[in-house]
Amino acid sequence: MDRFLLARILLTLVTIGYGALTVKADFNKTHATNPLWTGHARFHVVWQITSYVGFALIALGLIWLPSPEAQAHLYLACAFAAIIYGAFFITVFSMPLYGGRTYDDNGYRPFAVAGMQWDANVTAFSVLTVALIVSVALVAIG
Repeated sequence: MDRFLLARILLTLVTIGYGALTVKADFNKTHATNPLWTGHARFHVVWQITSYVGFALIALGLIWLPSPEAQAHLYLACAFAAIIYGAFFITVFSMPLYGGRTYDDNGYRPFAVAGMQWDANVTAFSVLTVALIVSVALVAIG
């Protein structure tokens, strides 16, 4: 049995999170085709989405293509995800510096859980970051 199988599966989910779910979440009327956004802002979100898809395709190859350097390839795929998710949280925590928000009034709004408001992006990326941390640990113990 593949000693990295569980790490590969979790890392695939993490990669799909940034490589496919962002396309679903952002390439629609709430973001990329939102008429209330400036054309330049829409340009940047499409650039971001397509970059993530490219990184995800490379990462999936690193995760699943056979290689004598499988552990190194998995670490590299983890690094791609860490950069993307890490940049997300840096952006979240630095919002006071640039007046940012995690949601837009005409986009995905926070949802209620147990009487608290939860942001969809922060929630999803937090879960996927935990999966990434577990993936890194599994790769390390190989």
